[in-house]
Amino acid sequence: MALSNNSGKVGLITATSLVVGNMIASGVFMLPAALAEFGAVSLVSWIISGIGAMALALVYAWLSKIRPESTGGPYAYTRDGMGDFAAFLVAWGYWISVLATNAAIAIAFVSYLGAFIPALSASPTLAMGTGLVAIWILTWVNCLGIRQAGNVQVVTTVLKIVPLALVSIGGIFYLNSDHFVPFNLSGGSNMSAITTTTTLTFFAFLGLECATIPSENIRDSGPTVAKATIWGTLISTFIYILGTVAVMGIIPPGALMSSQAPFADAAASIWGEPARYLVAAGAVVASFGALNGWIVMQGQMPFAAARDKLLPSVFAKLNKKGVPAAGLIISSVLVSVLMAMNFTQRLADTYKYMILLATLTVLMPYIFSAASYAILAAKGQPLTRKMWLRLSVALLACIFSIWAIIGSGEVTVFWGFVLLMAGVPFYTWMKLKSQ
Repeated sequence: MALSNNSGKVGLITATSLVVGNMIASGVFMLPAALAEFGAVSLVSWIISGIGAMALALVYAWLSKIRPESTGGPYAYTRDGMGDFAAFLVAWGYWISVLATNAAIAIAFVSYLGAFIPALSASPTLAMGTGLVAIWILTWVNCLGIRQAGNVQVVTTVLKIVPLALVSIGGIFYLNSDHFVPFNLSGGSNMSAITTTTTLTFFAFLGLECATIPSENIRDSGPTVAKATIWGTLISTFIYILGTVAVMGIIPPGALMSSQAPFADAAASIWGEPARYLVAAGAVVASFGALNGWIVMQGQMPFAAARDKLLPSVFAKLNKKGVPAAGLIISSVLVSVLMAMNFTQRLADTYKYMILLATLTVLMPYIFSAASYAILAAKGQPLTRKMWLRLSVALLACIFSIWAIIGSGEVTVFWGFVLLMAGVPFYTWMKLKSQ
């Protein structure tokens, strides 16, 4: 999606919205309930995850300045630092993960929309049709150009943040300190509880790298991508921590554990039942906005790899708007198939299994990116105190990513590795074809 001038490019606000919008998806609305069984100790995990995410954000900010306008983000940085094979693994795994993620987000969108249209919950056919409409409307919007997709992202990001901010900030005045005692409800040690909840909370930060991927379409890409990545991560961290504190302080632990919509329940307890629908609407918008943002990614990542002849050339073809429309359409066809699996009882387990495997493939690029930064930054540069500090941050980001992978479970690690290696024959074929 390379453009020759700034006329079709987007700026800092849109780039930051892409980061925040892709990170804050529908799942965030449910996280306080998942953390409730651990108690206030989970707040420590948010802080640790925020530190790990900020280390990664800094690495991507520095990489964006070393390699501005490198479409593909983690893929491009990995190729520059570690070569074609490592870069292919990043592109292959990331693309598969995005396809599975978009299918899951489409399903979440339909699920939350069911609160306003009960027929969606009663009719799998209608639900599937609604999900397909959302996927293809946003695919069409993305085919019109990065500015149009960016405008949708800005609007949906603002609309999703409003209800979260209202509960997070307004809820501070309704906190009950008794809800934070005892500090650890898990029954295990504090360290065990923190390790488990850090794995849970860190997944909310996936997507912090999103501004780096369409960098050729961002004005003054080096500094703009760096600012968008850092500010997007800071904004999301603030919302995550403050929102969790507010919800835990408003809803008693026992009730929070069984809550199906913790932010909506917190809003209802403060402002009454009408507020519940405001938050539910926020969850619908969050799903729709995240789907839009990740559809941007499903076109950009294979475009970058195809341009380097690591994926079929069809993914590198641009339409009149400078958009890799063919790649977007192929990807959305696959997303539609994956989403349809969820509404077919026999294939539902297969779909859930693919989501599990996709977890590893979205975390691996973080490790490769941190390693690539160390290689690129140290190449021909004196090892000053500033450089040592930056390399230490990259090492922290790498270690934290490995910890998150280990925390996702040995089954996920094993089969995720198998999924990555499944692309090796395809890589070999592409390399032979290009010779």
